[in-house]
Amino acid sequence: MKSNNHEHKENNIEEVSKSVLITGANKSIGLESARQLLQKGYYVYLGSRSLENGLNALKELKSEGFTNVEVIQLDVTDQQSVNAARAELGKKTDVLDVLINNAGISGTLPQSALDADISNFKNVFDTNLYGVVSVTQAFLDLLRKSPEPRIVNVSSSVGSLSLQSNPDWRFYHYAKFAVYASSKAALNMYTVTLAYELRDTAFKVNAIDPGYTKTDFNHHKGTGTIEDAAARVVKYALIDNNGPTGKYFSEETNPETGEVPW
Repeated sequence: MKSNNHEHKENNIEEVSKSVLITGANKSIGLESARQLLQKGYYVYLGSRSLENGLNALKELKSEGFTNVEVIQLDVTDQQSVNAARAELGKKTDVLDVLINNAGISGTLPQSALDADISNFKNVFDTNLYGVVSVTQAFLDLLRKSPEPRIVNVSSSVGSLSLQSNPDWRFYHYAKFAVYASSKAALNMYTVTLAYELRDTAFKVNAIDPGYTKTDFNHHKGTGTIEDAAARVVKYALIDNNGPTGKYFSEETNPETGEVPW
């Protein structure tokens, strides 16, 4: 087992980098976040529900010249898979510096509060909330060993109760996505509680909205780029000890400070 952070020797030069685990990292914003953190010198673990898809993402990154990256099979909705991923990562390192809870699903559309099937709610919450809780709790011991542990929960502006109930908000009259939005509002509350319980530690825990991004998540109807979305997520993985914790950021919604109301 490697002590502290990863050590790599290339051309007789030893490089020591921080490590990050990203769930749902085999495509879209998760994969681009991995790419940007690799560029920052991080050792990246690609969490992927499908090992095959994860290996394809790994191959893509390797073809771009990145070497400090591995795949961890991780289905956030399966506790056995989460436990196995924790055991596997524990064989590779005894410290984790950053956890990005990126895996998420939108659920079946449309999503009316009047008639959305309860099974739709259960499936979405299973990934977007319970999966985050499961993974966070499983890897918390490795994060505690980092001098600067960071947890980034990928949320959405539609999870803001304040914005969603404000008639002056530009998206107020858009579809409310009762299932997906509810899961992100619940994730936001978990973020608040987690940050509070870790308030006297070096942890920084924040909820980040990557913006309305053009991905297969929304059938490529988004307006933002994957690169910009990932940069917003990565920004809060990189914050220093003076950075925020227990906050909710949507730079697309609030370009000035990024912070938005819960």
